[in-house]
Amino acid sequence: ETTGSVSPPCFCLNDGVCQDGSCVCPEEWVGPLCELVNFCEASIYTESISGGILKNLTFQRIIVGRYSNSAEKCDPDTVNGNRSIAIRMCTRVRKIPTLQPPQILNCNENLDSLASQVENADFSNISAIASSTQILTSMPDQLTTQSISIAANIAVNILKKPNISTDSQASASIMATVSHLLDANETEFNHNNLSDVTASLTRTMEAFSLTSNITESNIAIQSVPLKLNSSTILFSAQKDTELEYLPSTKLEVQENVPGLLGDLSTEVQILLNIMNNTNGRVGFVLYQNSKFFKSRIYKSHGSFSKRIVSGNIDGGRASGVELAFRPKYNTSELQLHDHACVFWDYATNDWSTVGCTKGRDQFLRCKCNHTTNFAVLMTFQIKYKYAKPLEYISYIGIGLSMAGLVITMLFQILTRKTRKSSITCMLVSLCFSMLIFNIIFISGIENRNARNSGSDTSSYEQQPQPPATTDNTLLTSDLADPPTAPWCTAVAVLLHYFLLATFMWTALNSAQLYLLLLRAMQPLPGRFIATMSVLGWGIPALVVAITFGVTYREGKALNYRQEEFCWLAALDENHNFSMEKPMLWSFLLPVALILLFNFIVFINITVSVIWRDNKNLTRNKKDSFMKRVISTISIVVVLGITWTVGYLMLINQEETSLTFSYVFCILNGTQGLQICILYTFRSSIFKKKVSEVFPVFSMPEIPVYLHSKIYYVSKSHLGKHAKETFRPSQTLSEDTSLSTLSNLI
Repeated sequence: ETTGSVSPPCFCLNDGVCQDGSCVCPEEWVGPLCELVNFCEASIYTESISGGILKNLTFQRIIVGRYSNSAEKCDPDTVNGNRSIAIRMCTRVRKIPTLQPPQILNCNENLDSLASQVENADFSNISAIASSTQILTSMPDQLTTQSISIAANIAVNILKKPNISTDSQASASIMATVSHLLDANETEFNHNNLSDVTASLTRTMEAFSLTSNITESNIAIQSVPLKLNSSTILFSAQKDTELEYLPSTKLEVQENVPGLLGDLSTEVQILLNIMNNTNGRVGFVLYQNSKFFKSRIYKSHGSFSKRIVSGNIDGGRASGVELAFRPKYNTSELQLHDHACVFWDYATNDWSTVGCTKGRDQFLRCKCNHTTNFAVLMTFQIKYKYAKPLEYISYIGIGLSMAGLVITMLFQILTRKTRKSSITCMLVSLCFSMLIFNIIFISGIENRNARNSGSDTSSYEQQPQPPATTDNTLLTSDLADPPTAPWCTAVAVLLHYFLLATFMWTALNSAQLYLLLLRAMQPLPGRFIATMSVLGWGIPALVVAITFGVTYREGKALNYRQEEFCWLAALDENHNFSMEKPMLWSFLLPVALILLFNFIVFINITVSVIWRDNKNLTRNKKDSFMKRVISTISIVVVLGITWTVGYLMLINQEETSLTFSYVFCILNGTQGLQICILYTFRSSIFKKKVSEVFPVFSMPEIPVYLHSKIYYVSKSHLGKHAKETFRPSQTLSEDTSLSTLSNLI
């Protein structure tokens, strides 16, 4: 069982799910209880299409902030054949979802044809080209690398047109297009041929920001004139608390402020210190994600949003820039580990830390000598749910097993000559590997990092953060491994080895029982014990060595083991069972093969030896039912058949899995004790030794008399056909194979 904070229950409407004490709503609903509508209903709009023809346009339900395609399509013989003829957007006016008028697509235009027109288009046609580009990119999930490249080039050409900011419709359409591109699939931006295109687009956006004020869902541009007395300009993006729980951002530009704001509702701030002011202008660009800034060094593994902000001055220059970011991430699963203040270096088309320093309090703070395209790269650590310390019942069960294993080994070794059994070495090896496994498990399964994790489950706003390192180096990943724990890795290796060795010895015991019971007339192979020892200790060592060599790397211990407790890695980053992790191929599969082999031998021994009926034996010579049951249980225990219950725990059903978990712990947590009871305490030699040491435990032997008849066939006894007597029974004849089994047990 693992530790974790207990969140209060919550009541969610409209199929919302309570998670970490708050409601996670489906996209159609928002609000603290998922009670507020976040969509526009299906609609029909009558519009005049080309040639003055009135046409009804049908739209399905639309999520706020998204577009929907009309059910009506372009004619098949047009350039955009079978593409929706119109799109319609749902926006929110305060709290009310509101439909915008549809935008009609020119069915004879596509991105390629628009790209060929835009360079030579006059000002009167720019608006139509911008609108068509917006419509053709309105479904971001359908955009490919090629279509992103073409649309970005169209946007660059339009934004470079003289006085384009005076055409509000064209400017708004192009900003909507850029916002669509930022919604495209992340994988489409991984191609190197897009880096030059996106770099050209972002540089053009910086120049355009000096003359426009436009806000879209993924991008915002703000421009202000510089006054002669302006010494500082602050651009900030804050949560809009007027709309309560609705997602919204309020942008604000302030002049001559003494420094960055301390308001915790502020998500992004950039402060420019102005020098040589000549009544110019300042422009700011805020990107909601970093898809236009794909780094070859910094790799993203999670869906962590990285906002990018830039400041551009025309008619002056900045002596320095100060920034503050509020990180956005799921605080119930992640904790911020480190951050780096960076800017986008167009010379290398990658992030750089040159000229930037960092700090940290409630905000992630930066100071830079540049003014363009800043970001904070963050590295997170997963908040692992470390395993709880073992419960008392676990200590008791494993403690009894350890004691039983020690007693069994001592008994097997000290009474070997008396018992004259060849099974001693095999059983002692099995008990030894199981004993060492239990000792390591009970003393080292808990990861020592759990002691340092504390109760690190409160939100970033509520919990004071430790200061980050002042070394502003470029990070390489957004996920950091937890503190190194070489002790935990060593424990995982030893547990892996000794548990595999335990199963290997169950298989070798299985093979020996097969040879002794089912091939009783043939002697054991030469050097049998030596060969078994090499196999029993060598094969597990080989498996562990290969597994460790393939998966473990310096600083990447979690490729081999888990962090929650010191055992083999099994889950991927999404907490799903992974076929690539060593838990499957270096433990579950080998153990499954061993258990299958043991089960086959167990069935053979059970059917052919223990429960076989021999018609040649008289009634009083047959083995009792209880003796057969105990013999069967003894074989089950020593061959580890009960471990098959562990595979039933993998059933993806909580109640069923929990039931099998209890059964598994009871059966296998006390396996050593079971071996001691069945193979030591039941032994006649052990009972005799105990009675000698503790006479109080000795029991008087009670003879059992069997009724018998003696028949005489000689002539002298013809008058007396039979003589009945009673005689004490010393031993009973047994079937050869079952007698052998009794000696082994």
